[in-house]
Amino acid sequence: MRHMHLWFARASGVTLREQLVTQVILAIVCNDLRPGQRLPSTREVARRFRIHPNTVSAGYRQLEREGWLAFRRGSGVYVREAAPAVPRSARAALDQAIAEIFQSAQRQGLPRAAIGSRLRHWLAMPAPRRFLLIEPDRELRRIVHREMEQLLKSPVESRSLSDRSLRQALADAIPVALPSRAEIVRSKLPPGSALLVLQIQSANASLSHWLPAPADALVAIASRWSEFLKRGQTMLIAAGFPPDCLILCDARKAGWRERSKAGAATVCDALTAAQLPKNARAVIFNLLSDASRQELQHYDKFVAVHAAPRHRGRKSRRV
Repeated sequence: MRHMHLWFARASGVTLREQLVTQVILAIVCNDLRPGQRLPSTREVARRFRIHPNTVSAGYRQLEREGWLAFRRGSGVYVREAAPAVPRSARAALDQAIAEIFQSAQRQGLPRAAIGSRLRHWLAMPAPRRFLLIEPDRELRRIVHREMEQLLKSPVESRSLSDRSLRQALADAIPVALPSRAEIVRSKLPPGSALLVLQIQSANASLSHWLPAPADALVAIASRWSEFLKRGQTMLIAAGFPPDCLILCDARKAGWRERSKAGAATVCDALTAAQLPKNARAVIFNLLSDASRQELQHYDKFVAVHAAPRHRGRKSRRV
């Protein structure tokens, strides 16, 4: 399709026909497809995007019934010269909402093409109802799950790669992975599935208020994730803390809370922070970068629109 791009999420609850219909309508509304413009044939779309011709034909027929397209015998499929009628009140409300989107984007200097592209992106996305974190390492999975749960309003679930219910859980979820696992997670997803890859933040951002390092302060490092203990020790030493002043507390072992009390503060993850002794000074090191947290919140608004009432109040399941 000239001046218009199509993409299809095959592992979703939205049929390919519905995705085709939605994207064609949006292209017409955004003026990417102009009145009288000819669309590619059913066979051409089917061949290019590997979709059954009957699916494309059904989508085109629906668009014809709804007044968006016109079939010309022996010539092809064209955008109608006039858009289908919409009730005045509904049209006014829709125009107002779209105008606000365009005005806000244009104030930020975004080109018209970018606005249309992002609108197509959102309308073509399946209707996810939750986030699904996929991570093989159980302790790392629990920590990131907790961070996401604290950050987002939408439900968050977690699975390992070997979980038998993984494919079923993907049906109405946005799959999420960490960079180190992105490729292997992507290989387990159905072809054409999107994957939200989160980034890990650098240590310097969380330690800035501690620098320069106190010369004689004892600092505890606590977590159930062994890699957190190693990284925490490394980053504190790099920041100038003497190795002898660091107390490693493996939260999987008995007595770790008592050990942590010897420190003036405890550097820990979001999950361990809730298990520290009362009055402990926790320095929580969030694993997710600020950019990834903002991206999650961005998608959270979209998920919230589609989340069914039965999910409200049930933020997480299985870690």
